[in-house]
Amino acid sequence: MKNIVIFGAPGSGKGTQSDLIIEKYGLGHISTGEVLRAEIKKGSELGKVAQSFIDHGQLIPDDLMIDILAGVYDSFGADHKGIIFDGFPRTIPQAEALKKMLDERGHKVAAMIELDVPENELMTRLIKRGQESGRADDNEETIKKRLDVYHNQTAPLIDWYKQEGIHNHINGLGSLDRIFGDIAGVIDAI
Repeated sequence: MKNIVIFGAPGSGKGTQSDLIIEKYGLGHISTGEVLRAEIKKGSELGKVAQSFIDHGQLIPDDLMIDILAGVYDSFGADHKGIIFDGFPRTIPQAEALKKMLDERGHKVAAMIELDVPENELMTRLIKRGQESGRADDNEETIKKRLDVYHNQTAPLIDWYKQEGIHNHINGLGSLDRIFGDIAGVIDAI
């Protein structure tokens, strides 16, 4: 089973590379943003609780997020090939909670794949994405705030996963094929 955390700053290519990984390896995909939107749309109890936090401008508490992710993870069945976790964990307590949730199922994260892209390139990519997609959060001011949050709150996970012995650094600059080839090399070695 190849459970993978795909990791990187906003605009580093996590979604694009996740799609390629899914296509090649047949892994499941859990994007926390998509999961939350689906739970809220379904009107599930978890979705209603999550919506109340969102309505008050608050982050979803870690324990609630883990409950939601555990339900989605279990929906793939006991014999899945593995899952890509995209957008989670974002903090060390979330990484610890994910590890515990997987341990309870006799599973683990096999690799953390970090897509490393210089900040000036991230800014260029996100502004371009905003122009092409109309995403309101892809403007310079918001991008700077999101990158600050990433550097201050999320980047410490790199050292945490290094200590776990499963961190894999990927240069996220260059051709799509080269980047994916580097990722495939990591996955093939698991």
